[in-house]
Amino acid sequence: MNDQRASLSLVPYWRLSSFYFFYFASLGAIVPYWSLYLKAQGFGAQEIGTLIAFIPATKIFAPYIWGWVADHTQRPITIIRIANLLAVLAFIGVFFGNSYWWLALVMFMFSFFWNSSLPQFEATTLNHLNKEIHRYSNIRLWGSLGFIFIVVGLGEFFQSQSIGGLPFFILALLVAIFLVSLTVPDCLQVEHEEQGHIMNVVRRPVVLAFLAICFLMVLSHGPYYTFYSIYLEDHGYSRRFIGLFWAVGVIAEVGIFLLMHRIIPLLGVRLLLLITFALTALRWLLIGYFPDNSTILFIAQLFHAFSFGMFHAVGILLVHQFFKGKHQGRGQALYASLSFGVGGAAGSLLSGLLWDRMDHSSLFALAALAALLAWGIVWKFMRISLK
Repeated sequence: MNDQRASLSLVPYWRLSSFYFFYFASLGAIVPYWSLYLKAQGFGAQEIGTLIAFIPATKIFAPYIWGWVADHTQRPITIIRIANLLAVLAFIGVFFGNSYWWLALVMFMFSFFWNSSLPQFEATTLNHLNKEIHRYSNIRLWGSLGFIFIVVGLGEFFQSQSIGGLPFFILALLVAIFLVSLTVPDCLQVEHEEQGHIMNVVRRPVVLAFLAICFLMVLSHGPYYTFYSIYLEDHGYSRRFIGLFWAVGVIAEVGIFLLMHRIIPLLGVRLLLLITFALTALRWLLIGYFPDNSTILFIAQLFHAFSFGMFHAVGILLVHQFFKGKHQGRGQALYASLSFGVGGAAGSLLSGLLWDRMDHSSLFALAALAALLAWGIVWKFMRISLK
């Protein structure tokens, strides 16, 4: 016990936590409100869907490129700092034009750098934790708190003020991320057994199944991440109420993060994944078929504890187990690329194409179907536990 306390005392807890706080605070400004900002700029559903798709689309390749550099230079925190500085400079372009193609260019460049830093920071955090990686969620929960703080604050602010001021808030948060990154110490990866080429790891059936369910989980979030705020506004909810609904989901996420270090040893990752995908499917059905019932929507938001919180906590730990040593940075990048990158981009694009072409309840039903398909993959192919 004393050894555990001593090892945890060496972890730069507040510096790591501060990075997550500001990074996910910026996400809390972008995800719920960027679509409303674009709508206020006069863009239609398909244009909004494609513009938002640039954010996850760059995750398809950017994290892996920067992960390769970080793994080969063994200077991940330097890569993180450079990426965040370039993200700030790229986002400034928002203030110089609002045409579709200009915003597409700006969002592509900004996302390329902004999305690159988080997978490397995840690897850095896990290296700092060393043998205490099950306590990752105790640090990551500060990201959720940052998201809650911003999403509620901006919801209240934009209730009476123009949403045209959103880019100023985002820029301030991006600057804060960069400044905090300057305070975080590097942590070299612990040596592990040689795994050979990274494709030797990827080709393992359990790893392929894991990457498939990651893609399907984020794909299923497409209608939610892209149009949930617009969906609520169209059903008569105020922006204050929209901000609170987003916050409810992340508060539930914080609760599960606080408990994960106890839940994982008790139930095991396979059972947790099965529970997670079942409740995710139910969540999308509730949102799709009961948009005018605020009580049911509230309950559906509580399931964010599973569809993001539990899933992400288990996912990060499994990546850390699958990809050892020199593959660690690229392993985290691959997880981000195939889930939040390919899955997120596909979800945003499909949602943008279908939003005005089909009943919204049916679109959320398709999202539920994607989650159920992932449940089947876990049941059939993922008999695994944390080591």
